[in-house]
Amino acid sequence: MAALRIRQDYSPSDLRQRAARERDTRASLRLLAIANALEGMTRTEAARLAGMERQALHDAIQRFNVEGPDDLHDRPRSGRPEQLNPGQQAALKAHILHGPEPERDGVSAWRLVDLCEHVERTYGVHYSEWGLSCLLKRLNLSRQKTRPSHPKGNPAAQAAFKKGTPVKAAGPRDRAP
Repeated sequence: MAALRIRQDYSPSDLRQRAARERDTRASLRLLAIANALEGMTRTEAARLAGMERQALHDAIQRFNVEGPDDLHDRPRSGRPEQLNPGQQAALKAHILHGPEPERDGVSAWRLVDLCEHVERTYGVHYSEWGLSCLLKRLNLSRQKTRPSHPKGNPAAQAAFKKGTPVKAAGPRDRAP
């Protein structure tokens, strides 16, 4: 089996400088591994120092030889398609932002369990709590809850209570000599 040659267009120091400026960590590690291999390290040692397998370094070198250092970024992956279409996701987000009605929904704040039931009842799609949490994150929604407020609370009375007369604390200048 013949050894895979690395193209010599770039010096190891050029690759290290480029790796230092690279924002993509994985591409940076690939550049460093190739620089190590160019400097004469064994492929196994160069890969180990970059935190990858020898086969991953071999694949990175092949990509580097064909396209150069720009091709060392991760390629986009298709992944699993969303279960809810964009319109359903927008409707779910609006439903969440509207908030629950205690009389209708039986809760005063949304929990993931309640939202999973709502999605299954409304759209016929089953989400686990973890999966729905990931969806909410993609919709830029937070799992933080607002402070609870009693449905029969009086906001005006609460504001008046908070605004009461300020009490001045005795400081060091206010004391008698």
